[in-house]
Amino acid sequence: MQNVEITRARAIAGLAGIGAAAAVGGIVRPARAATKVRLLTNWFAEAEHGGFYQAKATGLYEKAGLDVDIAMGGPQINGVQLLTGGNADIIISYDIQTLDSVEKGVPVVAIGAVNQFDLQGIMAHPDVPSLAALKGRKILIASTSYATFWPWLKEKFGFTDEQAAPYTFNLQPFYLDPKLSQQGYVTAEPFEAQKHGVKTKFFLFADAGYPPYSTTLVTTRDYMEKNSDVVASFVRATMEGWKSYLHDPGPGNGLIKEANPKQEDDQIAYSIGRFKAIKCVTGGDAATQGIGIMTEARWKKTRDFMVSSSMLKDGTDWKSAFTTKYVKDLKIMA
Repeated sequence: MQNVEITRARAIAGLAGIGAAAAVGGIVRPARAATKVRLLTNWFAEAEHGGFYQAKATGLYEKAGLDVDIAMGGPQINGVQLLTGGNADIIISYDIQTLDSVEKGVPVVAIGAVNQFDLQGIMAHPDVPSLAALKGRKILIASTSYATFWPWLKEKFGFTDEQAAPYTFNLQPFYLDPKLSQQGYVTAEPFEAQKHGVKTKFFLFADAGYPPYSTTLVTTRDYMEKNSDVVASFVRATMEGWKSYLHDPGPGNGLIKEANPKQEDDQIAYSIGRFKAIKCVTGGDAATQGIGIMTEARWKKTRDFMVSSSMLKDGTDWKSAFTTKYVKDLKIMA
């Protein structure tokens, strides 16, 4: 998955949904049992998963005939491995990981994307005027970043590996060194710095053209083909959950804090504020085509970047890594 940020933490919040009996023609018949769907997130329960918990809390999944278990991911958990091993039905993943898996022959497929762009960027001190100005300056990055955004920064701005130093998810080095910059999420590290009274400037990679979606929903091709109606229902209910969460996040936040008691109200409020300000869920193509939309053109941009950076072979069947059929006609508008 994407890089781990300091404030994120994930948990299982599975609540069973059982259909009630229905009276038909004077005969009491049991309602059809809800279909179990196991969702594996990419971190601890947090606002970044708000729409999923909202769909659970408000009964949107239940209304769709689904009994959704939300299970935690984490830094030591390989979501794709658990998915293909049959331990999850759908996971929250990342486009680069999905394309890499397809190249390796892993039969996974993306079915929708919550965020129209990645939330990653560089957190710098206020005197830094731009991303380009960071060329030649020390930047703390996680080891996983060498296979995601770092090749893009090198290609786009001429950054070099000599600039990179290990990010250990401790912000103290950044606080102490006014010349240091580091990776982060727009919803996380800037909030922590603000709490410590440290002023920052944040450069979102997407603003400079970094192409991947994020909070991308991925399943196996076998599961999709055998359960297409279930997948369609899950995607629709999830995107309706996100629309609801952005209007009134209370129900979803209740489940988030139940699953992850360490997630505090101020952090959740900050994240939601950033979602709305940068329109990661509702902007871009989602502004006209609806929440969750993906397009072939956007996937091609990620594919092209990966090929040019030698992260993906030119002959990889990149179009098999996603399908737009579950989102192209949803039109769930914010």
